Amino acid sequence: MNSTYLAIPLVCLAASIVAGLFGKVIGRRGAHTITIAGVAVALALSVWVYADVRSGNTANVTVYTWGISGGIPFQIGFLIDQLSATMMVIVTFVSLMVHVYTIGYMAEDPGYQRFFCYISLFTFSMLMLVMSNNFLQLFFGWEAVGLMSYLLIGFWFERETAIFANMKAFLVNRIGDFGFLLGIAAVLYLFGSLDYTAVFNSAESARDATVMSPFGEWHWLTVICLLLFVGAMGKSAQVPLHVWLPDSMEGPTPISALIHAATMVTAGIFMVARMSPIFEFSETALSVVLIIGATTAIFMALVGLVQNDIKRVVAYSTLSQLGYMTAALGASAYEIAIFHLGTHAFFKALLFLAAGSVIISLHHEQDMRKMGGLRTIMPVTYLTCLIGSLALAGIPPFAGFFSKDAIIEAIRHSEAVGAHYAYYAVLAGVFVTAFYSFRLLFMTFHGKNHSKRSLKRHLQESPGVVTTPLVCLAVPSVIAGFWFFGAVLNGEFFGSSIFVLDQHDVTRELAAGYQGKTGIDLVFSAILHGVVTPPFWLAVTGIFLAWYCYCKNTELPGKIARTFLPLYRILDNKYGFDILYQSVFARATVLLGRGLYKNADAGLIDGFLINGTANGIAAFSTILRQVQTGFTYHYAFAMIIGLFMLILFFVWL
Repeated sequence: MNSTYLAIPLVCLAASIVAGLFGKVIGRRGAHTITIAGVAVALALSVWVYADVRSGNTANVTVYTWGISGGIPFQIGFLIDQLSATMMVIVTFVSLMVHVYTIGYMAEDPGYQRFFCYISLFTFSMLMLVMSNNFLQLFFGWEAVGLMSYLLIGFWFERETAIFANMKAFLVNRIGDFGFLLGIAAVLYLFGSLDYTAVFNSAESARDATVMSPFGEWHWLTVICLLLFVGAMGKSAQVPLHVWLPDSMEGPTPISALIHAATMVTAGIFMVARMSPIFEFSETALSVVLIIGATTAIFMALVGLVQNDIKRVVAYSTLSQLGYMTAALGASAYEIAIFHLGTHAFFKALLFLAAGSVIISLHHEQDMRKMGGLRTIMPVTYLTCLIGSLALAGIPPFAGFFSKDAIIEAIRHSEAVGAHYAYYAVLAGVFVTAFYSFRLLFMTFHGKNHSKRSLKRHLQESPGVVTTPLVCLAVPSVIAGFWFFGAVLNGEFFGSSIFVLDQHDVTRELAAGYQGKTGIDLVFSAILHGVVTPPFWLAVTGIFLAWYCYCKNTELPGKIARTFLPLYRILDNKYGFDILYQSVFARATVLLGRGLYKNADAGLIDGFLINGTANGIAAFSTILRQVQTGFTYHYAFAMIIGLFMLILFFVWL
């Protein structure tokens, strides 16, 4: 079995190496064949491991010891339990769909083999992250997915906007990763180990350990949790480290789907859930996580209302949904957060790939104002996008309904500081989410076709290699919610892989409302309960208003924007975060660098220490050369003067 665990990430790595180093030899067909085969094998093995774990077989194995320092071993190993097995299936399934889709989307791109190399290596990196059993390997996977996102966002490196976007992602994540690295260092200092099991087993005994800081006395576990969460804020794009994610749209659409659905942005959510044995002992950290998540959920959803780029609407949707997951983590509903991560992976990948299908048909046009009327021209893309939108809006029985409603109910039951604010924030987010998701659908597929006249004659459905992944993703977007709802709610799905203190167990309170119900009865009860609660009617209202504004009275959105122009500008400027960071941090850093170069490097080091020394010696040598005339009487005169001064010196003494 250990060889099976090892084969899952390594088969993706091997495929990536072959496609990257021998791409010109094996050609385009060879590159996509070997990488798709690699991720397909990884998916098959992941499903097998998942089934084995569900039958009760978990594992914690060490593959090898990378090094030993101060008696502390740095190891590579795998922790295979319900949480990691679930993530393995999600990552490999979505990655396989993206690999297949890429054949059609990148068909004419000159970097075809390079792209398949990158996405296969991306999958390997994420698998190493979710399968890790220690903080060292977690950090390796953490940084590896960051590197691959940098390469893939800037894949079209000849575009200035792509280079700006990948540098932005890189720098913002460096801030988060700095906190993450400090958190790992604090774990090593406090527990003397990087192994998950050792750290988790000692967490309760360390709950009262404190450390003095300039801000007073802090509990060590709170410090560790907050530092680790800074890393999660960067990777999972939480306010205020969210600014890189919308710009990641500069990369090709397949990688947007992979980043937003199953890899990089989910890493932070997974990490906090994995660290539940630590976070549970810090009320402060949980409240911070809850408030940050709820703030991201509502404020990023509002920005999505004014976006006209089809991919950016879906991107801000990702930001908002990540906020829901983060808020659930802060409410100690870790199981529900991962449940929503899973359902979201399916319908968000579906929405991105559907958007890409539209972009292909319109010759890479992304402005929704130049779309419309594609419903009959692209029926498969339309139907799958409709399914994704219904799932995102939380309409039963689609997947998002079960996971999102569970998050809202969990936050309502939470007693953490900030829970009341969080509840109303995520509740308002339901209406906004439904509105912008169906705004996208109506502007793209309904109404009058606003495409260029030269394109209208050539509009058609995307080829099968593009639509097949859409159909495959649409299926779990429909059934995944009610299929796994009961197991998640009853605590059977993740078992002991997630730790929750009794006083924080909001999931158990939710399950109490469905006492004695299982299977189809539980699903029907959840739907009946959902349709009489505010989230359902807020979603329906959002969908209706989107239809009225973009199908019935198409002049109304413009009137609203002009009436509330200051608010519209705030949302259009994304609350000024980009302006603030660009002017205060980026430009200030450039000015600081120029000042340091001019005054310290060029002025002090080059000008004074190096060139100044050389110039001083040169000046002294010039003076000294005047003495060396070559005339004997000059030297004799100098000797007489020197002897005279020496006599005066001794007489004076």
